[in-house]
Amino acid sequence: MGKRGPHPAPTALKLVRGTRSDRVNVDEPVPSTVDIEPPGWLNEGALAVWEVYAPDLIRKGVLTTWDVEAFGVCCDAAARRRRAVEALAEQGEVVELPVFDKNGKQSGFRTTRNPWTVILGQADRQLQTWAARFGMTPSDRAQLTGGDGRRDPAEDLLTG
Repeated sequence: MGKRGPHPAPTALKLVRGTRSDRVNVDEPVPSTVDIEPPGWLNEGALAVWEVYAPDLIRKGVLTTWDVEAFGVCCDAAARRRRAVEALAEQGEVVELPVFDKNGKQSGFRTTRNPWTVILGQADRQLQTWAARFGMTPSDRAQLTGGDGRRDPAEDLLTG
């Protein structure tokens, strides 16, 4: 059985939130500070999301080289959500789909929910899960206190 309760917050988020020092894992492994590039598999829409949010998350020390794939999944979910919203705006939430008889001949139409609503729901759930892990939801943001949010990579050279 897995661990119970909410996922622990990353140390960078705990520090920005002003968490008591005895509750911060000072021995947490720290990834190297190399240039962080988006994963090559991101499509154009997901890359646009990356370019909006990644620079700020990198400055705050929340997005590191170890988090690239996870944040890429978050960006991909946001892009799929945007595509679904556009499709629903264009097609509507209810659509008419053809009905075929056993011989493959069209026998009429049926009114049903647009399949894009399923994609939208899945993308919403995935985005909420991953965005929360990067402190990007309103409730996570409301807990942030202290610090100017700037991280100087040169500091890693002095403390490492």
